[in-house]
Amino acid sequence: MSNQQLPLFPTTVVGSMPRSDFVRDLLALENESQRSEAETQKEMDAAVRYIIAVQEAAGIDIISDGEWRRRSYIGVIADIASGFELSLHEGIHWTTAVDKIRLKQPGVIAAEAAFLKQHTNRLTKVCLPSPYLLGQRMWDPEKSRDAYPTREAFMYDLVDILRAELIAVRDAGAAVAQFDDPHLCLFVDESVRTSYENPEREIDLCVDLLNQIIDGVDGIQIAIHLCRRNKGRDGWIGEGGYEPILPHLQRLKVDQYLMEFTIPVAGDLAVLKEIPVDKTVGLGCVDCRGEHIDTPEEIVARVENALRHLPPDRITLNPDCGFAPGSAAEIPIDEAYQKLKNEAKAAEILRERYG
Repeated sequence: MSNQQLPLFPTTVVGSMPRSDFVRDLLALENESQRSEAETQKEMDAAVRYIIAVQEAAGIDIISDGEWRRRSYIGVIADIASGFELSLHEGIHWTTAVDKIRLKQPGVIAAEAAFLKQHTNRLTKVCLPSPYLLGQRMWDPEKSRDAYPTREAFMYDLVDILRAELIAVRDAGAAVAQFDDPHLCLFVDESVRTSYENPEREIDLCVDLLNQIIDGVDGIQIAIHLCRRNKGRDGWIGEGGYEPILPHLQRLKVDQYLMEFTIPVAGDLAVLKEIPVDKTVGLGCVDCRGEHIDTPEEIVARVENALRHLPPDRITLNPDCGFAPGSAAEIPIDEAYQKLKNEAKAAEILRERYG
């Protein structure tokens, strides 16, 4: 299926899918001696083929590998580059920059992309972490300062590595490369903004870093995922509409913005009128956090509200965020499957009404 063959209101996921205990065990076993790397890889390949089939069966047009090969959606950087300390804090894997980062294993994310493309005839999406987000999460003022006296220096050192990975992902055949940066979206929240001496400079830094990575890279759709942090059943962290960061988003050299609108703190859909006319929107119209399973009719209603501000051919349907932002997330896989089935059904209804 090519981009030209995509239907109106194409459906996709944001990235991560819920991990079963089996998948979490495989991730935990990677550093244990009783199982060979080849054995673990064989079983993980089987697991990823399953989550591909789940999305296909649900009717999703642009699919991911569920990010099942990653302990976290950002920790993958430590597989690509050296210079990180890996530790476990209260059951959560944590990655900290402790030395100058050096390219260790280029093409890790591209290998994910190649496997995904090999095992589906749908269009595929692969996610990469934003350098600004990595700096916020992985730079420590004590542990990192000998290698990187400032957080910003660490961020800039990531640019070439991530740009090379983006190009490799494109060459592996992915249709969409999505950069994840929920921290950028947190600047919609006034309490977050006031915690920085110069929040506008921070947002500019985030955008400039991303633009350095994606500038001149063609042949692949590039998206930015924006959310207010996903805490699963515990909800979200940031609150507020997109207006405070909109001028900065307009500078981003991306093709698509993935914006959440299902949660009640996401602000007014009228902001969609300000999205540049040459960009599309991945509309967050399916809840990924709560137990309630949105009906197709509920999803359709959300999309139709957005249609007051954007034409049909600029809207893609997706959940607000990934279903498993961390390997310990406890969203049932069958719940996610039903939500994606209803997303696909909503798209069918919308095509009949607006096609």
